[in-house]
Amino acid sequence: MAAIEVVESELVPPSEPTPRGALWLSNLDLAARNGYTPTVYFFRHPDEQTRSGFFSADVLHAALAAALVPFYPFAGRLAVGRDGRAEIDCNAEGALFVVARSAAALDDFEGFAPSKAMRDMFVPAYEPAGAGTPLLLLQVTFFRCGGVALGTAMHHFVIDGRSAFNFIRTWAGIARGDAGAAVVPSLDRTPLRARPQPTVLFDHTHEYGGGGRRTAAATAEAGGGSKAEYASAILRVTGSQAAALRARAGAVSTFRALVAHVWRCACAARALDPETESRLYTMVDMRARLSPPLPDAFFGNAVARTSTSARVGDLLGNPLGFGARRLRAATGHGDEYARSLVDYLETADLAALPRGGLPGTDLRVISWLGMPSYDADFGWGEPALLAPALMYYTGFVYLLNSPGKEGGVAVAAALEPERMERFKELFFEELAAVV
Repeated sequence: MAAIEVVESELVPPSEPTPRGALWLSNLDLAARNGYTPTVYFFRHPDEQTRSGFFSADVLHAALAAALVPFYPFAGRLAVGRDGRAEIDCNAEGALFVVARSAAALDDFEGFAPSKAMRDMFVPAYEPAGAGTPLLLLQVTFFRCGGVALGTAMHHFVIDGRSAFNFIRTWAGIARGDAGAAVVPSLDRTPLRARPQPTVLFDHTHEYGGGGRRTAAATAEAGGGSKAEYASAILRVTGSQAAALRARAGAVSTFRALVAHVWRCACAARALDPETESRLYTMVDMRARLSPPLPDAFFGNAVARTSTSARVGDLLGNPLGFGARRLRAATGHGDEYARSLVDYLETADLAALPRGGLPGTDLRVISWLGMPSYDADFGWGEPALLAPALMYYTGFVYLLNSPGKEGGVAVAAALEPERMERFKELFFEELAAVV
């Protein structure tokens, strides 16, 4: 693969003065992964030769500086408050903006799959964030064909998926001169404070405290754990296939139907014993479920981990709707669940929460479905592809909308290298059987 040559690298501060001081981080922020979420967008150069200045670095630079005015926490740095709790020091030091070029062509990445190599190529290098480390890192890479890759890395203590896409939407809108596309972020995280008398009404130990299951490290020692080495793939589901899956699963949502499908295929590909329990972890956006609800433009982490489990024999021996119903029960929580979780985390050691891999029986699914993920037109058209640049370990899965208006879905999955080919076979065989 062609090497990347960095042409320019600089910190971009907000274009106007912004509020200074400490921004409090909620328990949901501090329960997130203490690291960055790397993503990559690919943009094709337009065929019309009259369009000049494609992906002008100057335009992107100026628009970034303007977007950092309302999204000023991204220009700050992580710090430790007097109480020993992590917070954001809103000091306007800026976000990292890198311009690079490559002798490769966009078509060289036709079969793009997330990996460390792709992360290293398209996303600025980063270490665990500490004092002085930017919370937002961006890289624009120009290919020899004229196409462009935009790599992003945002620290997870600062944002969840919806917050990240709202920022990209605002940056892109400013770049193309569409002020109406800007999202005014809601920065007040105090609605997510714990109650004066913490009241835990649900069992959160599976998601945030181990719940008696062996850790990934312990399971790996026994020969069946989640591994850092993985094979990844992005599997495409058409709108008609997604509709057929929904119908087969009992008129459930696309999310529940697809996750149930992925869960079944992963268990079968892994050749798990029918008596084994498989647990599936996912996240629920609590913005609209809280009372009162948080605004859609809430900037921070408003997602709660949840999970469900099933005996492998039951999951594979029953129709698709079995897994979808298990998932519905786990993702139907509302305000009381979120308040219970925040209170549970109030007494937990947030730094010691399990954030690593999974047992080799389990999956973790992150859904970006329904988010404004493709609202990333910087003035030269929507991206041809958006994908995670990296998967963290085996058993990790992303769901995201495909480009266009046809209702397609992309499934980015990481599994044990020896299991991936069988997983893909089962995935598409089952899809073909329902259409």
